[in-house]
Amino acid sequence: MDVPGGIPDYTALEFPDAPADRPYVIVNMVASADGTTVIEGREQGLGSAADRQLMRELRVHADVVLTGAGTLRASGHSPRLNDDALEALRVSRGKARLPIAATLSNSGELPLDNRFFSGSDFEGIVYLSDGASAERAAAIAAAGRPVQRVAAGAAVPSMLAHMRGALGCRLLLLEGGPTLNGEFFRRGLVDELFLTLGALVVGGGGGPTAVETPGHPATHEGVRRLDLLSAYRNAETSELYLRYRVRRPAEPD
Repeated sequence: MDVPGGIPDYTALEFPDAPADRPYVIVNMVASADGTTVIEGREQGLGSAADRQLMRELRVHADVVLTGAGTLRASGHSPRLNDDALEALRVSRGKARLPIAATLSNSGELPLDNRFFSGSDFEGIVYLSDGASAERAAAIAAAGRPVQRVAAGAAVPSMLAHMRGALGCRLLLLEGGPTLNGEFFRRGLVDELFLTLGALVVGGGGGPTAVETPGHPATHEGVRRLDLLSAYRNAETSELYLRYRVRRPAEPD
């Protein structure tokens, strides 16, 4: 495939309509050429300024931006675009100036002084397993974010049903971490994957990849096949910007 040089315009993307029972789900991740998604425990340093701009452009389309609790603890979480023009574009399309920020936690052990809780310019919600204690739920609510309980063992589908029904979410942008990505893929709940492939090798002995499914060994039956929709090469940084659609089981190879 001939990969064109340049940087795509993700603000111009179009997406299919959401299913009736859940949002349309897109995943955005950056990884090194050897598949690692963190350096010294964080994703900073893997992607360039262009990659970060594309992340913000994807947020233009999102009704909700979701991260897992581990990513929230390691890196913080906000849905900000930090770009007046992109925010104005959202408004011109009938959306709120910023997406809703969301996180999913099994335990409720969250850093309540994080920007996710302190930010007053965006809405946020915590999806909390019903296995977590009432004390943790109360502490999160006191920090300023509403808590929505979800069923332990079926947290992701329960969360998606709430997003679609109660929040009116038509497009969900999932920004990691790898374990949450893995749960979405394992359940067949990802529609598209946006992957920035950085031109660097991290090494370091088996860091996490973009999709991890602990407790669920890889099998041929569990493979999710992808169709490449677009690919761009940044001539300056040698990054590749890849967009995939997840092929449904009924679709032929």
